Amino acid sequence: MKKIIWKALKYTYFYICFWYLFTIPAQAYIDPSAVTYIIQAVAGALIAIGAAFTIFRHKIFAFFKKNKKGGPSEGETIEFKDVED
Repeated sequence: MKKIIWKALKYTYFYICFWYLFTIPAQAYIDPSAVTYIIQAVAGALIAIGAAFTIFRHKIFAFFKKNKKGGPSEGETIEFKDVED
């Protein structure tokens, strides 16, 4: 138990020393509109990733099912049938 506490204290001490030695104080201001642009960029990237996953969902699942028994063999095509309500 003492060994774990001693390691934690060493890492904490190293982190604090590293923080104080290698940080530069900055007098900066982040405009609220800049934060909004960042949020929009992140949201746009997440939506694009989700759309790409949705579009290629069948190909992704077929790729992972390829090695299982009963899955499509190499060169075999997968046909998806439209289901009407």
